[in-house]
Amino acid sequence: MAKKVVATLKKEGVGKGFVKCIKMVKSEKTGAYTFKTEVVATEEAKAFFEKK
Repeated sequence: MAKKVVATLKKEGVGKGFVKCIKMVKSEKTGAYTFKTEVVATEEAKAFFEKK
């Protein structure tokens, strides 16, 4: 599914202002790591990684 999102954004030409962010988050209950993914505007990428 991730490849389809990235390919779609590149194909249309309007996706140059967007990036796919993947953040690893540790669960408080189990201690296991999960991945949070989001497609955000390039300017908002830094804010995505700063928020908890």
